[in-house]
Amino acid sequence: MVLATVIGFIGLLMKQPLIVSFIAVGLIAGPSVLDIVHSKEQITLLSELGIAILLFLVGIKLDVKLIRSIGGVSLMTGLGQVAFTSIAGYFIGLSLDLGHITSLYVAVALTFSSTIIIVKLLSDKKEIDSLHGQIALGFLIVQDLVVVLAMIVLAAIGIGDGHDGTNDSSVWNVALSGGGLLLFVIVFVRYIANPLTEQLAKIPELLVIYAIAQAALFAAIGDFVGLGMEVGGLLAGVALASTPYRESIAARLAPLRDFLLLFFFIALGATLDLSLLGSHISGAIIFSLFVLIGNPLIVLIIMGLMGYRKRTGFLAGLTVAQISEFSLPWGSA
Repeated sequence: MVLATVIGFIGLLMKQPLIVSFIAVGLIAGPSVLDIVHSKEQITLLSELGIAILLFLVGIKLDVKLIRSIGGVSLMTGLGQVAFTSIAGYFIGLSLDLGHITSLYVAVALTFSSTIIIVKLLSDKKEIDSLHGQIALGFLIVQDLVVVLAMIVLAAIGIGDGHDGTNDSSVWNVALSGGGLLLFVIVFVRYIANPLTEQLAKIPELLVIYAIAQAALFAAIGDFVGLGMEVGGLLAGVALASTPYRESIAARLAPLRDFLLLFFFIALGATLDLSLLGSHISGAIIFSLFVLIGNPLIVLIIMGLMGYRKRTGFLAGLTVAQISEFSLPWGSA
């Protein structure tokens, strides 16, 4: 916490977003520098709760009309970017003599984009409600769902986590579970959300505790059924988005979100050992340039073809000029 305060103050003086300071704290506290992160289970728990609350707060502000208006462009850009990144990444891997299976691993890992980091960055810059912010959020969620299904398919055919091909029903299980969770959210919004929150709001502290519990529960369910914590947390927020207390809940949970996300970046930094970079520096540079240039370009092109201004396409495209922290465990599988 002391380190976070010091680095955060230095970042403030340098006019950098808080998220940059958080990432720096994670790297400094990790094994590459000070190596002071040892309570990994506790830190992981706090970081996962932070992820759930972050996506919960995004979901609670989602406007159904806006979702309908940007659904098409989110779907097209999300699918287009996944297809472009996975195919091009696979052939780049082959050109670097990584082999077919390794190239496939890397290609899947590159298709991840960090919804968590981008949502936090957009929130800090107060751009989460802008057009490019909403479009970016939409196609990041589409990417998350596509990549989850891709990982399940690879596991089902015996690639990815040691499965032997006996998991052929996994895709259908995830689809059915996701449909069931979505149906529950619709019923909850229609019949339960308003009367429940009206009663809980009589004691504001109880309403906040309930909101945290719902975010954690939905995130856990999403992770359990294979949809991921992000989708679960997002749906938890959507379930309360129609209530008159959503702004009050969001205002009370924002400081808690920022505090818990610090542990997310500490956990992320603890997984990074920069000493391992030297032997793979050339490949890392090539893949980095591909992600930094290729991903935004494909988003810019798709949005341009759909009639969006270049500035909107450029700003939305910048959000995919990175890969997710969840690529690390997948890439090391």
